[in-house]
Amino acid sequence: MLAAAPEPVTQLEKASDDVALAASGDRRAFERLYRENVNRVFAVCVRMSGDRMRAEELTQDVFVRVWEKLPLFRGESAFSTWVHRLAVNVILNARKAEGRERSRLDPDGEERLQMRGASPRHGDRMDLETAIATLPPGARRVFVLHDIEGYKHEEIAEMLGVTSGGSKAQLHRARMLLREALGT
Repeated sequence: MLAAAPEPVTQLEKASDDVALAASGDRRAFERLYRENVNRVFAVCVRMSGDRMRAEELTQDVFVRVWEKLPLFRGESAFSTWVHRLAVNVILNARKAEGRERSRLDPDGEERLQMRGASPRHGDRMDLETAIATLPPGARRVFVLHDIEGYKHEEIAEMLGVTSGGSKAQLHRARMLLREALGT
């Protein structure tokens, strides 16, 4: 009787093996993961930052974070989806930090004293990033991918493993929750 030929290793199995190896400290496995994902991460960084030089810095920041957080990857989604989400978080956090720095400096780059205790003219206003952070995870992911990054529902559905209709429903839910949270 003939033995069955071994089944070819799929790309998903190879990536899964590389994730496990990299999580245990294997730098070559991490390099393979980096090479497989760097172009997509850079594309997201360019889209969200609008600056190729800044996108290069952000891409490096993302992969430093991937290396640090790799042992926390649970495999509940595709590795590329997890890396993408991590990239979005790194980019949003960088934007937030840059915004804080800009608000602390005047147009000439000189530090200015901020008036403490001054209330906004139109009552309390919630920061959009804070409002986005309060969204349920699924709605937040779809909102960021669609309204911030410009992906189409079909692309989002493929990335997140949902239907196009599910993506549209989550986007509608996110927008309604944001309107409520922002009082508009």
